[in-house]
Amino acid sequence: MTIAEFDETLSSVYAFRRFFANLYLQGNGIEIGALNHPLDLPASAQVKYVDRMSVPQLKKEYPELGNVNLVTVDIIDNGELLTTFENETQDFVIANHFIEHCQNPILTIKNLLRVLNKNGILYLAVPEKQHCFDRDRPITSLEHLLKDYQEGSEWSRQYHYEEWVELVEKEPDETRAKWMVKQLMKREFSIHFHVWTGKDFIDFLIMLKRELHFPFSLERVFDNINETITILKKI
Repeated sequence: MTIAEFDETLSSVYAFRRFFANLYLQGNGIEIGALNHPLDLPASAQVKYVDRMSVPQLKKEYPELGNVNLVTVDIIDNGELLTTFENETQDFVIANHFIEHCQNPILTIKNLLRVLNKNGILYLAVPEKQHCFDRDRPITSLEHLLKDYQEGSEWSRQYHYEEWVELVEKEPDETRAKWMVKQLMKREFSIHFHVWTGKDFIDFLIMLKRELHFPFSLERVFDNINETITILKKI
């Protein structure tokens, strides 16, 4: 793909994101982990940005962001837990390219729904594995996700880092690979812990609805080139 083709694709991705934001988002809400790609919102929506670190801390932790303009972090909080937020206080929550970074996605979605008002909107965009560096990794099974939720995610943490080093970093040297895993775990480096295709992510949401009785309706699913956009309404 040429630079011009990449820019055109990125422009299309953002255009469809804006389209659904204009359709569904209004009132007061939060966006988690926006970094340098905040969702473009309609005038009817006011947002505060949440991240686990301040901007200077993010740039120190991720040197590749050093020269990138990041949104100002209004609230420092763990996006998986949102402990600084009371129940039913937000009209919308935006979490684009965030769920795959969560070690316990089911608990995360439970908390995202917890802070939403009735009829509040959860706006999710999840990368399609075939269109990113996850292409060689296996899909995260529903059984795996349930075990993370029921037993905690510590059991699978090292496994995810090992898979990352092998299938994303593609480190061939076993000794160096083990060292890399230890360093990533020590830093609690944010990788894609979980991997989905659009279909598999929808199956995951259906499981949350049917088996765990999470209080949402699936309002919209859209294949947005290299990601899947899903709009959930709290009920």
